[in-house]
Amino acid sequence: MTADESLISKHGGYRKLKSFQVAQLVFDITVRFCNRYIEKRNRTHDQMVQAARSGVQNIAEGSQASGTSKRTELKLTNVARASLEELRLDYEDYLRQNGLNLWDRKDPRRQALIDRRCATADEVAAWVKEVHNTGQSGQGGPSRQEKSATYSEIVANAALVLLAVACSLLDRQLAAQARSFETEGGFTERLYRVRTAKRSLSTKSTKSTPSTKD
Repeated sequence: MTADESLISKHGGYRKLKSFQVAQLVFDITVRFCNRYIEKRNRTHDQMVQAARSGVQNIAEGSQASGTSKRTELKLTNVARASLEELRLDYEDYLRQNGLNLWDRKDPRRQALIDRRCATADEVAAWVKEVHNTGQSGQGGPSRQEKSATYSEIVANAALVLLAVACSLLDRQLAAQARSFETEGGFTERLYRVRTAKRSLSTKSTKSTPSTKD
């Protein structure tokens, strides 16, 4: 361990994390979705919004806390992952309870949305409108008998696609944080290393000081 190791490690910078960016996009989409398709008096409305918000907030808080506590960072990132999983189930429940289709993993619309690399809820909304107006289906195009998907079905599935991306990113993030904690330890271990390094430098400095005897 180097003698110039900082007691407070680099932390924050969560806005640059891809997991944060996608989770924030899901939050914005979820607020719009709930306001449009779920009654505000329905508890599910608040639960979905809060789950989406929790995903974003805990990624940010975990990143900020990492400077002094890798354990807290790991815990909060895991809370974010759990919140997004809860939200994923809510979207799936909405589709099932309303007799709407949950897109298969091989549905080309899923990859099309990922390839679009939307950065804002408005960009996702534009994509949803395109899919609805062109009548795209999981088979590349609707048959004459096939009914075009509703807006709510497309939006819910779009949110699920982005949630899958966010959860995958968080799984990798958690794995990296766990490895870091195992190899480097937390704040207590870093404090010990920094103190030991400072004492070692102080001892070397004392020994190298020339004698002042007459």
